[in-house]
Amino acid sequence: MEGQPPIQGPPPADGDVAERRDYAGAVYGSLLAASVVLGASLGSFPRLHLVLLLLGTAVVFWAAHVLARLFGERIMYVPVNGEEIRRVCAAEWPIIKAAVPPAVAVAVTPLLGIGPRGAAWLALGVALAGHVGWSTVATRRAGATGRMVVTAAAVNLVLGLLVVVLKVALTH
Repeated sequence: MEGQPPIQGPPPADGDVAERRDYAGAVYGSLLAASVVLGASLGSFPRLHLVLLLLGTAVVFWAAHVLARLFGERIMYVPVNGEEIRRVCAAEWPIIKAAVPPAVAVAVTPLLGIGPRGAAWLALGVALAGHVGWSTVATRRAGATGRMVVTAAAVNLVLGLLVVVLKVALTH
């Protein structure tokens, strides 16, 4: 991941986790999930396929990020050993976690009486809410001013809405 500093040193103590957490994976993963929903909704995927596609794509991208951080940029800074592999896997885990809420949204739509088309829209909305939410939390935790938090939320909302525009344009 170009531009990301390597994770060095021991993991933070439990009390320091909130201050040192990296939200990039959650922000990226939620937009990835929205993109998967967009791509899947262009075809005729049953709900189970969409759930598996969301989670499977997240796992593949998580693995790609882990490998990129371990062998792409990190090899210059930190020796790769079992502890480092576990640390990087945990650091990139939010990519997978971000795909879970949209997948759950799709999975529960039959219980709510929502058809496949509505399921895709619901999953897209949940993914985009996660995208804006995680980017807002990350900006706040970074100590940004109120104006910067609002700006970051707006920019991420625009990115998410671009996915919606693509969905609407390509399905009509």
